[in-house]
Amino acid sequence: MAEKKQVPLRLSEKLYNDIAAWAEDDFRSVNGQIEYLLSECVRQRKKDGKYVGEEIDVPPKFDLR
Repeated sequence: MAEKKQVPLRLSEKLYNDIAAWAEDDFRSVNGQIEYLLSECVRQRKKDGKYVGEEIDVPPKFDLR
């Protein structure tokens, strides 16, 4: 297995709690959930070895309050 990079990450308490709850639902650690979500975003960003259209760069609307 390739060595993993360590990256410091700061999250709001609300976002952390939301990710922690989601991770628990998916039977993952918070770190595992963040890695999974980032991997899925990168995978969806690519399509047949190319980047998908510009509409992917439109920020999603989240209520993180």
